[in-house]
Amino acid sequence: MNMRNSKIKAKLRRNEPGLCTQLHLTDASVFELASVMGFDGLWMDLEHHGYSLETAGQLMRAARVGTSDIVARPAKGEFMRMGRLLELGAQAIMYPRCDNADEAAEVVRWAKFAPMGTRGFDGSGPDAAYTGTSIKQYLAHANAESLIIIQLEDHQALNQVEAIAAVPGVDVLMLGPADFSILGGFPGDFAHPKIASALEKVALAARNAGKYWARTVGTLEEAKHSLDMGARLLFYDADILMIKQRLEAIQSQFGTLGFTFDNRLLQ
Repeated sequence: MNMRNSKIKAKLRRNEPGLCTQLHLTDASVFELASVMGFDGLWMDLEHHGYSLETAGQLMRAARVGTSDIVARPAKGEFMRMGRLLELGAQAIMYPRCDNADEAAEVVRWAKFAPMGTRGFDGSGPDAAYTGTSIKQYLAHANAESLIIIQLEDHQALNQVEAIAAVPGVDVLMLGPADFSILGGFPGDFAHPKIASALEKVALAARNAGKYWARTVGTLEEAKHSLDMGARLLFYDADILMIKQRLEAIQSQFGTLGFTFDNRLLQ
């Protein structure tokens, strides 16, 4: 078993765009299917979902059948969990609600081994090929291949974007549009001018620092616009939405034949 390189990092190094999707459901088959289909990354959100690290590890194991990276998001300040997610096999850490450059530097310290950081060593997990590699090889590989995405979700944090982008070890900047809109007093209005302005600031900071930037997109048009702006990592859709929308389509189609449904979501 070889240590696994980051598919996303490889594409970024070639200046190619990467596409990720979000998986909420905790059925390993879903992770296996999406990974076998070749998505660049699968967004695993442990900031908002309650499943355990053990479950996360099983889902990552299923994804290793295919080629997708795991982009794992712990909650703000969960540095110990972040390390365990990397040991379980996550290629990327998406860190939410970063306030400033000092916090971004702390993320790097917890995610990288010395001399880049102070991450603790174990070496018995899948990220180290289950002790199948030398310590020196493991440390070098982990530092080179782990990807750090820093999310800015507060308006005050956006004022620190240039300093955050300049932190060594930070690979990707990413606006968190939902919380940004809520904290800004325009919840869910993703067409608000402040969203567009924030994306421009993130893009400029990334470009000035020689880093990359990412965003969530809701349409193909948004995706194209983002790529034209220089984004190289996009997150689109989620399994729960795909299933819900398809179920709604089935009900709509069969409703024309006289079928009725006790849809509790509409009550």
